[in-house]
Amino acid sequence: MQCFSFIRTMMIFFNTIIFLCGAALLAVGIWVSVDGPSFLKVFGPLSSSATQFVNVGYFLIAAGAVLFALGFLGCYGAHAENKCALMTFFLVLLIIFIAEIAAAVVALVYTTLAEQFLTLLIVPTIKKEYGSQKDFTQVWNSTMEGLKCCGFNNYTDFQGSPYFTKNNVFPKYCCSDDASNTNCTEAEAKKKAVKGCFSQLLHGIRTNAFAVGGVAAGIGALELAAMIVSMYLYCHMK
Repeated sequence: MQCFSFIRTMMIFFNTIIFLCGAALLAVGIWVSVDGPSFLKVFGPLSSSATQFVNVGYFLIAAGAVLFALGFLGCYGAHAENKCALMTFFLVLLIIFIAEIAAAVVALVYTTLAEQFLTLLIVPTIKKEYGSQKDFTQVWNSTMEGLKCCGFNNYTDFQGSPYFTKNNVFPKYCCSDDASNTNCTEAEAKKKAVKGCFSQLLHGIRTNAFAVGGVAAGIGALELAAMIVSMYLYCHMK
């Protein structure tokens, strides 16, 4: 009985933290979606590395909503000893766990396919908005400076963009590692052959594969532990 009470208390405590984290992510996601420019102004250097790959606002809202719901179900189920809430908590976690495994397998096996899909999605956006949309241009500039890369694939992504049409040169990041060359012509960009940001991002992930794998394994272990605890409470409730 003491073991049950201890596990129940820990379940309530940790799910309260998850609940509050979900609420915080929801708030930030709504902020980004409603007033993106002010968010970039405040967190620009910290938030720019991935914002061109996903819609950060909607991603944070989705992640926050899932954590918010999980935290509520786990906390309420343990506190009120509600079997229905605990079973729902278990099933949602199980679905997330299976989806993460599937995503990892797809990422490992279909990296090239993912790159082709993202190219079709992102490159046309670069050609349309780089140089004309201030926030989008700022995000890409910060990313290229931070990752020492050029475009999504390479300098050709900027051909036909408003920036290239207006200046007849490519972004300075496409011609120099230190971004000091402001006159980046096609011949110079071809000569420097600065890698695209997607390949640089993949290189960084592969370089830190053990760290990434460790984090993923840790998250998976926590999810398994949460599922085991929820089932333990479920089975020992009257």
